[in-house]
Amino acid sequence: MNNTAPEPSGARGYHAELWGVTKPVVGMVHLLPLPGSPGWGGSMADVLDRAVWEARILAGEGLDGVLVENYGDVPFFPGAVPPETVAAMAVVVREVAGEVRVPVGVNVLRNDARAALAVAAAGGARFVRVNVHAGSMFTDQGLLEGRAYETLRLRRSLGAPVAILADVLVKHATPPPGTTLEGAARDAWHRGLADGLILTGAETGAPVDAGEMGRVKAALPEEGRVWVGSGVTAESAPALLEAADGLIVGSALQAGGRAGGGVRAERVRALVRALERSV
Repeated sequence: MNNTAPEPSGARGYHAELWGVTKPVVGMVHLLPLPGSPGWGGSMADVLDRAVWEARILAGEGLDGVLVENYGDVPFFPGAVPPETVAAMAVVVREVAGEVRVPVGVNVLRNDARAALAVAAAGGARFVRVNVHAGSMFTDQGLLEGRAYETLRLRRSLGAPVAILADVLVKHATPPPGTTLEGAARDAWHRGLADGLILTGAETGAPVDAGEMGRVKAALPEEGRVWVGSGVTAESAPALLEAADGLIVGSALQAGGRAGGGVRAERVRALVRALERSV
């Protein structure tokens, strides 16, 4: 997008070096089912062709980054994914990163941060998303526990310049009793050393509560980066980007506004036009 003021010098970790804008807008590439998953269609060529085509649309229409995710692999593994998933994602991410001139990210669902970092290092991606980086959440995969201690050490050992964007009380999940939004955010930032935090609604495509954004921003130091990671639409994007430090947009850019439906150029254009008019 065209918010091209320089990044504040106090920005955390890799964030300052990664984006060419102060408030990035990233589009999702929801992969077709990969080898080994129940929905696998038998053709990696089909997976690659669609992923590259969608990434070209997102970058070509003016978004600032692309996030590749194995969305079609339902039901998801709670933690470590099998080697065939890692291999397939590395191939896809390498192809996508070679086709677009914007930062490419990786999310390995449901919560395999080690695999995401490995794919990023091998495939040339610049950031990863981790659904549960610190603390724990009850999900449809069972209890997910953050492994920031492993993730940060692996990043260091790989020497990978990869930013970590961590969800706070991620969608499709319930926090343990006594957990507060502000406390979870502070832990992910100060103790988990995330480079940016992500807020979502209750489920895929659900909007973020504006009050929650304010509470998290108030709980973090000035350099804290807070993204909106679900429910962004062309109509809501300008106000959300005013309040947040970045947007991740999936469902609204895809056919019928449905996650996994396939990116549509006209929907990406509508988002970009809405944000340009708000500047």
